[in-house]
Amino acid sequence: MPSVQEQLKILNETIVSCRRCPRLVRYRESVARTKKRAFLNWDYWGKPVPGFGDPRAELLIVGLAPAAHGGNRTGRAFTGDRSGDFLFEALYRCGFANQAESRERDDGLVLHNAYIGIAVRCAPPANKPLPSEFANCRPYLETEINVLKPKAVLALGAIAWRIYFQILKDHSAILARAKYPFSHGISYRLPGCLPRVFASYHPSQQNTFTGRLTEAMFTQVLNDIQRHLTSVRGI
Repeated sequence: MPSVQEQLKILNETIVSCRRCPRLVRYRESVARTKKRAFLNWDYWGKPVPGFGDPRAELLIVGLAPAAHGGNRTGRAFTGDRSGDFLFEALYRCGFANQAESRERDDGLVLHNAYIGIAVRCAPPANKPLPSEFANCRPYLETEINVLKPKAVLALGAIAWRIYFQILKDHSAILARAKYPFSHGISYRLPGCLPRVFASYHPSQQNTFTGRLTEAMFTQVLNDIQRHLTSVRGI
């Protein structure tokens, strides 16, 4: 049987070649052609964005979608935008990354015991994927979950939370999503051998610039995750 690393490599190759959603294909490629003035010298990625991180990760972080001039430009989720600036600085501070910045795919960033996946792999217009686009992308996230078998899941925002719990419900792992309402900082122990799930507001500019999500708030969530992972290892 292929190793976890080999399975993730095959999955990511499949993701990058995906053209299931015509609206998203048109948008991501249009953005990559027209570019943004600040990035005119960039060779935009303009394709679906694969997951990345430690193949032995105990923590799976679930985001929403690549930013048009962030992940769609750099080819790596949360890389090259303000959300990523906030996220990776916190991951570094809490021991999940080797550096505090994520600027481009080959910048030396290494995640420790964490893997980042996203609910939709292409940048959507107005950052709003359609239900059909969520459905088309969902198998990729499901495969990441099945391959990694994480001990903790961190959902960044209510939409990522909803998608994750819908996957669990559709696979009969839980009976109802309503039993697990989203709230920043909350976590749930789920039935059976499911990983504990943690919630945070999304590190978007709308949240971080307004103070709805602060460094202290997000650090607390990551520290809670570290404590949980330590406890399940029996250390």
